[in-house]
Amino acid sequence: MAEGPFGGGGLVRRSMPSEEWTDAERVQGYLRRADGFPHRAEGEGVLFEHVPRDGRLLAHLQADRPEMLGVGLDFSEVMLEGARERFAGDDRVELIQHDLDEPLPPLESFDAIVSSMAIHHLEHERKRSLLAEVFELLEPGGVFANFEHVASPTERLHAAFFAAIDEPLENEDPSDRTLDVETQLGWLREIGFDDVDCYWKWLEMALMIGVRPV
Repeated sequence: MAEGPFGGGGLVRRSMPSEEWTDAERVQGYLRRADGFPHRAEGEGVLFEHVPRDGRLLAHLQADRPEMLGVGLDFSEVMLEGARERFAGDDRVELIQHDLDEPLPPLESFDAIVSSMAIHHLEHERKRSLLAEVFELLEPGGVFANFEHVASPTERLHAAFFAAIDEPLENEDPSDRTLDVETQLGWLREIGFDDVDCYWKWLEMALMIGVRPV
């Protein structure tokens, strides 16, 4: 979820504590479907608008910002192997195996830190402490963008989300620890981020952004 010791824009890709995300078949099934989730491209498009230009998402960001240097973190060796294949021969990208349940590894500061569908797997206390770590890694004026799976306010809306993505509710990921948008925005403000808001939302997918003050 960060960029690396190169300076410039940055990204943390994904981290999932559940053992099922170390299973190659499960991971490949997710990757085949990821870009086809309803409205996901729309939300990621809003994300791209707010990530500084100097500065599966690392690839999209680099296509839009070829000068960007990045670091990707992931818990799953299977996911990392896919990323290594994608970025083979590209020295602009460093990939690190890391579990977000643990404090972030030593990194330099970044113009942007992006998380995509990762933090909702953490327990709530760790979510908040991770956001504080992210704040400390950002350069003044740096952007944190969290494209995330969030909790629905009602069970009916939760069921509606799973119906909309054509996924049986009984297949819900046991590692999910989703949380409502309002609580997460409040944490960002308490930590010290400016311009905090939910910049885009569709059912249980949301883009939350904050900027470290200059």
